Amino acid sequence: MSDLLLYRWPPAAKFGRVIPKTKFYEQGTVSSKVRQKFVAEVQRITWEFKLADETVHLRGDETVPEIQVFGVDAKEDDVSDDVLAAIDKAVASPIIFEITRARERDVETRMVACHKQPGGTRPKLSAYFSTKWVPGDRERSPLPPALDLPSLHRGLLIPILPVSLRSGESLAESTERVGQARKLEREITKIERRIENEPQFNRKVALRRELKTQAAALAALFDSVPSG
Repeated sequence: MSDLLLYRWPPAAKFGRVIPKTKFYEQGTVSSKVRQKFVAEVQRITWEFKLADETVHLRGDETVPEIQVFGVDAKEDDVSDDVLAAIDKAVASPIIFEITRARERDVETRMVACHKQPGGTRPKLSAYFSTKWVPGDRERSPLPPALDLPSLHRGLLIPILPVSLRSGESLAESTERVGQARKLEREITKIERRIENEPQFNRKVALRRELKTQAAALAALFDSVPSG
C-alpha cells in the first residue's frame, strides 16, 4: 500500500467546476443524518478532472466509461465515508476523491476511493480505502501506464488497497476482502470489549478462543496467497 501517494492528473483533463453540495444531499435517497454531515463536514466540492477518451485518449467501457476526480474541502478535520458514498451513488462513473483540510501551517490532502460496480438504479460500492494525509505541496506521482480506462482505474486503486492483490484476483474480489476484513475487525473489537467486562472465568476462556479464531481469519484475509 502506498500511504503517501497522490497522482499528477493530466492538464488536458482539467475540469474545475464547483458543484453545490445541495445537489447531493437534497436528493430523496439521502438520509437526514447524512445531510447533516454534508453541512457540518463539507466546505466545497469541486469536479477537478474528467478522465475520458476525449481528454486522455483512453477508451472506457460499461464498467468504467470515465473516471472523475473530485476535490472535497473539509470544514474541520475530515469528511466521512457516508458523505463520499452519497456523492458516489449520484455519479455513474468511478470517482477518485481528494479530501483537503487546513492545518495551522500547511494544507493536507488524502486520496480515497472505493470500487464501484454498476447495477440496477444505484451502483454497488465497496468499502472505502485511503492514503494517509499528505502535505499539499508534496510532489505527485505520474499516472500508472494503461491501455484503456478500466486498466487505468485498476492501476490507480491497487496501490492504495490495504491488502495485496492475489494472483488471478480481480479488483472486485480484492475490495470484497477489504470489506470482509473490516467487518472482522469490528467483530474482534466487540469480543475484546466483552472479554474485559465478562466476570465469569469459563466464559472469558470461551471468548478468548473465539477471539483467536477471528484473529486468524483476519490474518488470512490479508495474506497475499490464500490458505488451502
